[in-house]
Amino acid sequence: MSDQPEPRNPLEDDRFRLLVEAVVDYAIYMLDPQGRVISWNSGARRFKGYQEAEILGAHFSCFYTLEDRQAAMPERALRIAQSEGRFEGEGWRLRKDGSRFWCHVVIDTIRDARGTLIGFAKITRDMTEQRMAEQTLKQSEQQFRLLVQSVTDYAIYMLDAGGRVSSWNPGAQRIKGYAPEEIIGEHFSLFYTPEDRANGEPQNTLAIAEREGRFEKQGWRMRKDGTQFLAHVVVDPIRADSGELLGFAKITRDISEVVAAQQQLEIAREALFQSQKLQAIGQLSGGIAHDFNNLLTVIRGNLELLRKRAGDDPRLSRLVDNALLGTERGVTLTQRMLAFARRQELKTEAVDLGQLVRGLEGLLCSSVGPQVAVQLEVPEDLPRVQADVNQLELALLNLASNARDAMPGGGRLLIRGQLRSAAGDLPQQQYVCLSVIDSGEGMDEQTLVCAAEPFFTTKGLGKGTGLGLSMVHGLAEQLGGRLVLKSSKGQGTAAELWLPLASCEEPVQPAAPSAGFSPLLRPMCVLLVDDDSLVLNSTTLLLEDLGHRVICATSGAQALDCFREHPEIDLMITDVAMPQMDGEQLVVAARSLHPELPIVLATGYAQHLGGLAAGLPRLFKPYTQVQLTAALAQALG
Repeated sequence: MSDQPEPRNPLEDDRFRLLVEAVVDYAIYMLDPQGRVISWNSGARRFKGYQEAEILGAHFSCFYTLEDRQAAMPERALRIAQSEGRFEGEGWRLRKDGSRFWCHVVIDTIRDARGTLIGFAKITRDMTEQRMAEQTLKQSEQQFRLLVQSVTDYAIYMLDAGGRVSSWNPGAQRIKGYAPEEIIGEHFSLFYTPEDRANGEPQNTLAIAEREGRFEKQGWRMRKDGTQFLAHVVVDPIRADSGELLGFAKITRDISEVVAAQQQLEIAREALFQSQKLQAIGQLSGGIAHDFNNLLTVIRGNLELLRKRAGDDPRLSRLVDNALLGTERGVTLTQRMLAFARRQELKTEAVDLGQLVRGLEGLLCSSVGPQVAVQLEVPEDLPRVQADVNQLELALLNLASNARDAMPGGGRLLIRGQLRSAAGDLPQQQYVCLSVIDSGEGMDEQTLVCAAEPFFTTKGLGKGTGLGLSMVHGLAEQLGGRLVLKSSKGQGTAAELWLPLASCEEPVQPAAPSAGFSPLLRPMCVLLVDDDSLVLNSTTLLLEDLGHRVICATSGAQALDCFREHPEIDLMITDVAMPQMDGEQLVVAARSLHPELPIVLATGYAQHLGGLAAGLPRLFKPYTQVQLTAALAQALG
């Protein structure tokens, strides 16, 4: 038996050399047993920055950071590869210019026929870019054949000019399942699905690669056991110096996990789009509600004056009362729109959620009817939440009403309060989660996505505004919490209202004037400023009915002129949202002329005010004559 090594096939060696040298997205090179570089491919030159003359003979530890060299990481990697046959890891590496990149490294031992260690095959993959780039085949040397045969994470193999497999590396065996003796000589169409084979996809692949110099595509491929995986495939033609086609270099990468990650990213993008859409609708709703509040201010004010002048005619009084009831419905509608837009005025305080829910139990039971069993699970020791009591009660009744409508044949309604850790991007660490859970028919996925959008409703025509859930959503967002809906068809619905915890020291909220509160005020000269002429006229009539003299201005600049012309002005009422000079700017200018001037701010929605305007009384549109009188009294102290 001869000890002479087997004769090498020069053509096969050239093919491996061309194949490895063509790879430009992976650093594929060899180390001697001591760790010195003895070969260097184009991919290594491209992203490590060294030319062959600069790096051959150098120790591969020069690619490691100072910290890793001090920790003997290069020596450890070779020791593990030598003892276990393979080393794999990730970490920071250095380029020639000193810059860092994060990479995935595989080191395999290379042994001769006697088992003697003759070096190491090293593949470095730049993970900072996460993509495959163009790979071409160039000339290489004999040692690259051993290098390619050591790669186990990528299927790197060659096809002859007819598409038959002529080489097969361990990566191809691992990914596709075929041993070399099973696949060499077989046509590569074996890896395609039956549908792709019937459509001539394998032949088309080689034709494009030969004609255009490169073929790259993603598609489904078959393993030996019949399972499919999503692959990223690059095919490059290999030509002799004469231009003759020798075959094709083929690299296949299993991208199933990458595609799954991309799908998750698309889901996140869709959620972001949904959020942006709701924000845009919220801005539109807030603007509409603001303008609608101006109209309701006019209608309500004129109806109140008409009621005073209606006398004892019951038919006329009934007409006015019906019109006022319609106005109140309009007020409720605008409040819901402002709630969704997060522009309603909230009077937040520390709220005992258990006490609030138990106090509403009777109203909840009567609201859902006798066919629905109401169960409360709100511990008494729950921390207090920061909320507006009235708006929170309205939100809870709204959710209970929706639950009732989802259970036309009756069922069970559970209201549960729990202290929960924050989820998602909520700013605080802990929240109280108030859940309203029904045993109703539930919602499908499409309905669930649209449920909180304004004007979306599954109720019949005229049976709902579609603003109930959107109002609850807006309230939760304005309080600094969140509304989370969970549902599936036939499995009921859970509406979770995440509420922020109250701080230790809560400011005492001033009590709102009652409906019957009507202080007696001396007649005054009132400067009324509003850019809406209808509001201006209506409020003028309300003030004159109270015995006051009114001077009107339609802009901030005109109001300042009025101060110069009418030094007898006792008080100013100004709208906040006005063009050119808004109410906040007018306050500063007016106080510079009259430092002690009483001022009332009229507004259609809540907005942040700073400086002098922050501490002034506010009059929220649409207001009644009683509320107008109370605001004047508050301004006068």
